[in-house]
Amino acid sequence: MKSSIGPVTDPKADAARLAAGAVEALPAGQLQRQLERGSALRVKLGIDPTAPDIHLGHVVVLQKLREFQDAGHTVVLIVGDYTARIGDPSGRSAERPVLGAAEIDANAETFKEQAFQVLDRERVEVRRNSEWLEMSSGELFDVIRRFTVARLLERDDLTNRMEAGAPIAALELLYPVLQGYDSVAVRADVELGGTDQKFNLLFARDVQGAFDQEPQSVMTLPILPGTDGVRRMSKSLGNYVGVTDEPAEMFGKLMSVPDEAMGEYMSLLLGEEPDEARTPVEQKRDLASRVVSRFHGADAGAAAESRFDRIHVAGDAPQDAPELALGDLAVDGTVHLPLLISSAFELSKSEARRLIDQGAVRLDGESVPPGDLDLPVSRLGGRTIQVGKRRFARLVA
Repeated sequence: MKSSIGPVTDPKADAARLAAGAVEALPAGQLQRQLERGSALRVKLGIDPTAPDIHLGHVVVLQKLREFQDAGHTVVLIVGDYTARIGDPSGRSAERPVLGAAEIDANAETFKEQAFQVLDRERVEVRRNSEWLEMSSGELFDVIRRFTVARLLERDDLTNRMEAGAPIAALELLYPVLQGYDSVAVRADVELGGTDQKFNLLFARDVQGAFDQEPQSVMTLPILPGTDGVRRMSKSLGNYVGVTDEPAEMFGKLMSVPDEAMGEYMSLLLGEEPDEARTPVEQKRDLASRVVSRFHGADAGAAAESRFDRIHVAGDAPQDAPELALGDLAVDGTVHLPLLISSAFELSKSEARRLIDQGAVRLDGESVPPGDLDLPVSRLGGRTIQVGKRRFARLVA
């Protein structure tokens, strides 16, 4: 039996408020009709844990979930530990790589904890879809026999791959069926997702109907561009800002966002339009400081901005750079620079060599020549090594 959310005085206004900022709320008018009943809705978000961390792109939809929570509704966060084994084909030009069970489990736990930085953990029902999708072959056949291949091939990404002659795994065709069955298992009233998820969200309505459930309403949210300002934010593309990034790293990444993307960042992360009276740099500083403070505490934004100015405006090395002892790395008084970089910044030695070749490694502000791979400890001790724009370490002989 569903709980009540108290007297509903204006369902139309409530529906408009909850849909604010969404690209679409479908079918038209259904959310209002659901609210008119006065019962708490079950609002679903499914996330496949294909990466360990969440970024600001995920925050856009998590914020909307929080709005539903604050309105008294129940959020159902589904960790797709089973569907992650298949891989969502949405927006893909090729099949997703398959992850191992251990990696999926580790990612799932990390993702769940990080989501609670936006959601109220006391009002979230967290489920793993392996609970119901680990079914017998007979049960699986009973689910998939209800849908046609023609219906599944209506999605543009699969059609485009077929026309390009790219392979499509049979499992990928099953993905929307299984994601839709999640809505059946948790009896979802509303499902949220990015605009790239529209087919899956609507198909879940078909799945619910096939199991004699009232079809959910769906809401699609805009997709935040990455720090390149062009492609969607993605860890695999390296254009992301993670919610657990260190304050200085988070501030620096946001300061690198192209001016043209600031409107989307302000709107999607702060719910505000850019202030035309301020320069793009001033707007970025404000955005970066507020986002850092949101995830790291009230004073973290100002501290990150001050550190940014010391390094990138005044040209000083950060005072809080970690120390790295050279003793364990030295052989006959010489340190192999790629090994040093690998140890200090958790990079591979091949990546370290590439950065040296690109001139991205500095000692006390001076670029290290590409040929300097082995340096004496006497040349390194007491100096500050910098890799890229934001990574520093003080070298101790």
